[in-house]
Amino acid sequence: MTNASFNSPADTPPRTAAVVVAAGRGTRAGGGIPKQWRQVAGKSVAEWTLTAFLTHPEVDEVVLVTHPDDTQFTAELSVTQVHGGATRDASVLAGLEALSGRGITHVLIHDVARAGIDAATISSVIAALTSGASGAAPALAVTDALWRGEDGLVTGTQDRDGLFRAQTPQGFAYEAILAAHHAHTGGAADDVEVARAAGLDVAIVPGNERNLKITTPDDFARLEQHLRGDMNSLPDIRLGNGYDVHAFEEGDHVILCGVRIPHHKALKGHSDADVGMHAVTDAIYGALAEGDIGRHFPPSEAEWKDMDSAVFLKHAVDLAAAKGFTISNVDCTLICERPKVGPHAPAMIARMAEIMGMEETRVSIKATTSEKLGFTGREEGIAAIATATLVKP
Repeated sequence: MTNASFNSPADTPPRTAAVVVAAGRGTRAGGGIPKQWRQVAGKSVAEWTLTAFLTHPEVDEVVLVTHPDDTQFTAELSVTQVHGGATRDASVLAGLEALSGRGITHVLIHDVARAGIDAATISSVIAALTSGASGAAPALAVTDALWRGEDGLVTGTQDRDGLFRAQTPQGFAYEAILAAHHAHTGGAADDVEVARAAGLDVAIVPGNERNLKITTPDDFARLEQHLRGDMNSLPDIRLGNGYDVHAFEEGDHVILCGVRIPHHKALKGHSDADVGMHAVTDAIYGALAEGDIGRHFPPSEAEWKDMDSAVFLKHAVDLAAAKGFTISNVDCTLICERPKVGPHAPAMIARMAEIMGMEETRVSIKATTSEKLGFTGREEGIAAIATATLVKP
């Protein structure tokens, strides 16, 4: 078989679209509504499927083919939509025609009920197409023994060699599959059948067991198990915030974010009263759900009197590491009229980065005033707020 007449010109950049077919009624799956709109693991089946294609870096456009009766489910979806036909192949054709004139070179046709589709399978189909195949589709080799049966009895066996379980997305050169659907008389099981009827070769790429098609109620439980597993494998990202205040007292300097700054007053506190470092420390503890500095270093205990706040910050950093977290970044804002923080910010960033073992580019120290309002505006003290982001792979 040859399909050279449908290959894109060599100087045409590849542009891939996905047609997600969601116009079926899905009655066998139960639930009272079409299966694509039922919830699984917190989202509808259709939303899981669409997300896989909308977030794939090699998919340029997505078209969702829907039933006219489903507007209550589709109105909030931010994706191009067209209404399908009375049969699956009619719905696919409607989706393909919606892409006409958009410069599409390749198209992926996918059943919405396969909400477990993964990025690697999508990439494998696209790779086969961009390598020159006129068609490509994922499949799994049949490994179970096969029987023939009649009236509830086994009547024979079937050789499983060369047999595959077909999956989607089934990908094709766009113009080739559009012409194949226009020429087809209807009634195909899938788009590979339409393509082969038109003389197109279709390459087999590896499928994935999680890319199951929801057909019966039990399939929802299987899909949820897959999706929940994926969600649990995502990085654990934590955000914490910290806030601290220290009043002024008599003195000749303040310590802010580990830097000694000459000033006509000092900050009052049980330790060195480093309000900025305290806020960052509490932000890290907060992200870990480990309380605040006072929980770990009670001010009622004499041993922490006049303590360098670097001890507190280092404890929070070490605790995060012990729990498997990396501190991605910290952001601290000092709120005061004076002293002026800007000239000292680079030294503060360097000191904080040194204590936390981070790159300086991941540490932000900045300042603002309260426009003469409140206790900071009256120069009665300094406040600080901080945010920390922690990540566990």
